[in-house]
Amino acid sequence: MSTAELRKKLIQKIQSTENESLLKEAYRLLQIDTENIEIYKLNSLQIKKIATAREQIENGQFLTDKEADKEIDEWLKNNLVFKCAERSKKYFAILE
Repeated sequence: MSTAELRKKLIQKIQSTENESLLKEAYRLLQIDTENIEIYKLNSLQIKKIATAREQIENGQFLTDKEADKEIDEWLKNNLVFKCAERSKKYFAILE
């Protein structure tokens, strides 16, 4: 749908609705668009990092959400269990 078509459909919906809450919300959203919003500017390092990340994605060097979750779970399991066991040994050694 082109911008012109979308604008026309929005105008039609606005003109036909009696829902005051909807009109207020639409007005609020349109105000956000017209306010002076500061555009975030990236520095050269950030631009370079983004370019590197895009290259990695193109080369298939990324993890899916499931893969990343699995790696995190394994790391937590291996590291937290070990640390908790070490703390327990120290705690029980003090009690003895």
